[in-house]
Amino acid sequence: MDSNRAACALGLDFGTTNSVVALADGQGGSELIDFAGEEATGPVFRSALCFWEEESAWQGIASEAGPWAIAEYLQSPLDSRFVQSFKSVAASPLFERALIWGKPFRFEDMGRLFLQRLVRHAGGRLDERPRRVIVGRPVEYAGARADPALARQRYDLMLDRFGVELHYVYEPLGAAHSYAARLTEPATILVADFGGGTTDFSIVRIAEPGAARRCAPLASAGVAIAGDRFDQRIVDKLVLPLLGKGGQYRSFDKILEIPGGYFTDFADWSRLAMMRNRRTIEELRRLQRDAVDPEPIGRMIALIEHEQGFPLYDAVGRVKRALSESEAAEFRFTGGGVEIAADIRRTDFEAWIADDLVRIEAAMDAALAKAGVEAGAIDRVFLTGGSSLIPAIRAIFERRFGRERIAAGGELTSIAHGLALIGAEPDPSEWEV
Repeated sequence: MDSNRAACALGLDFGTTNSVVALADGQGGSELIDFAGEEATGPVFRSALCFWEEESAWQGIASEAGPWAIAEYLQSPLDSRFVQSFKSVAASPLFERALIWGKPFRFEDMGRLFLQRLVRHAGGRLDERPRRVIVGRPVEYAGARADPALARQRYDLMLDRFGVELHYVYEPLGAAHSYAARLTEPATILVADFGGGTTDFSIVRIAEPGAARRCAPLASAGVAIAGDRFDQRIVDKLVLPLLGKGGQYRSFDKILEIPGGYFTDFADWSRLAMMRNRRTIEELRRLQRDAVDPEPIGRMIALIEHEQGFPLYDAVGRVKRALSESEAAEFRFTGGGVEIAADIRRTDFEAWIADDLVRIEAAMDAALAKAGVEAGAIDRVFLTGGSSLIPAIRAIFERRFGRERIAAGGELTSIAHGLALIGAEPDPSEWEV
């Protein structure tokens, strides 16, 4: 491949929570795209959209993406619609379109808008359409009855104007290429990628530097459990009891438990955004009127009416990260006229996610079994993704492989970096899935 073509290879890590872009430099390396502007957060671009009504905009609806979407939403939460983690519905046959200000948006519509805004905020670095784009995809998609073929169709439509030549590669294989650049001798490695919606594993054999083909994939496996699920556990166990979960209400001469469906919806970002409608609010007000303790339900109503879902989940994310640093932390939220606080210990959090960790470890075992590799034959373990910093997750790998074999770094950027390196290879289709 000539250097001009290599320089046009782009790695796109379109994540559930964050997205990152890297360009191959034509010299065997790659460079992350730093986004430009007051709201920019370096190379990390939040996978979020914000919509609001504006007469001069197309179809009367304006939009922003990334950290700019967050800023628009926080400036006027009651007059906007905020959408995040929309990647989680890519493979879902249950999702057809979202109605936003009365207009239908399919997954690919949101994806195109997202990429358009991402390019606009790249400071001109992405104005030229790349000839070759390597797109990361999870090994297992999130969502009920996930359909990989449907996800591929939607991705193709989302990316049809983004690149000339598209290739789809498992996300942990991108991270493997990134990590291989650090190694100076042959090794068999296990890559564990902890995203927002999925956790994926790949077993890769790394050849010596200078080999014609440095990386050879042996097997991959995954599970639709990751950072968003851990957030939901905190919401369910810590936050929802403060909003009425487990409470009771009076119905004629009976005392009944408040129906759990409202709390199930509140714990799911995609459903929470839809709860701000007249019917749901009226039902909750009737429950509040008949509740044995009406105050918690009143808090839920206020959070929904004042569109406080994003700041609430942001507070949940902060306390989750705090628990990676400390044995205990305080969850505290103020917004929409609501103030709630609660102490949480790391041991509580680990108990809440214990079943999830069992399924994650089972997916790792499946990757090892498919590769025909015993744990003792793994020379290095590379952990990437934000949730890889959770102590209970790291403990799994220390127990199975020993601390000395574990490496980390570039938790949010290694996949994009490696995908760009794959794009610079003569035939990236060898990695395509």
